[in-house]
Amino acid sequence: MTNRRLKEFGFEPVFGYLLILASFTGLSFFLFYKTEFAQYIYMLISLALTSKLSGTGRNDFLKLCFSDRHYKLVRNIENLTSAIPFLIFLIYKQFFIGSIILTVISLILGLSSFKTNLNVTIPTPFYKKPFEFTVGFRNTFLIFPITYILTIIAVFVDNFNLGIFSFLLVFVVALSFYTKPENEYFVWSFALTPKQFIIEKIKTALFFISILSLPIILTLCVLYYENIDALIAFYLLGCLFLITIILAKYAAYPYEMNLPEVIIIAISISFPPLLLVLTPYFYLKATKKLQHYLA
Repeated sequence: MTNRRLKEFGFEPVFGYLLILASFTGLSFFLFYKTEFAQYIYMLISLALTSKLSGTGRNDFLKLCFSDRHYKLVRNIENLTSAIPFLIFLIYKQFFIGSIILTVISLILGLSSFKTNLNVTIPTPFYKKPFEFTVGFRNTFLIFPITYILTIIAVFVDNFNLGIFSFLLVFVVALSFYTKPENEYFVWSFALTPKQFIIEKIKTALFFISILSLPIILTLCVLYYENIDALIAFYLLGCLFLITIILAKYAAYPYEMNLPEVIIIAISISFPPLLLVLTPYFYLKATKKLQHYLA
């Protein structure tokens, strides 16, 4: 599938992979040169890519193709393969604890097959409409106790950066809720203009992400009040990324975001000012696309 996509964009697969490797290496060195938070940003990028492999549809398909034992093996191999480039660079930079945490979380994501094995309904703090957070939370809810545990560990070892990492991990998981386009009916059912629809989606997302991150925010604010300005900055940056992903989703609607858009958004992680250009660009495209489905 990757080979076909590279050919669609005019690249021979070999040259495409070399370009990806060169870009990955260059951006990795640039990120670690520019900020002291590079280790945590790097881990978040890796987990964001890994979470793409945890979609319900593809995992249900894999369970039809493999026995339970082989399914878990395949999922772990997938997640570790996705994380290996990041693990190698973290080890090269001698961030051994970070590489261990990344490996453990990647394996936990690969083993999270409980949803289809238990016939239970997981309660959520969200109401049903819009549905992204309700469905997304139920598919990934094990991640949130992990983030809260990491926050507790950060307090015990007096590591504010680890607390920020757990805080941003909540945002990364929430971003994954908006990567797949919904059925056209679920857009058409809103009696709103495109502008009103987008504003409603953004307001809902910001409110719900605040609920999920509130325990971490309160903990860090109370115990690291001298760093509250940094916490506010990361919160605003996370909100801006969430808004950008929502706009990018509907800019490509009814299709998934294509590879160039994903690459540009990934680059903006290491250069956030790029979001100031991407956000209005995606907004204009999204309102134009949604005119076909909304009044």
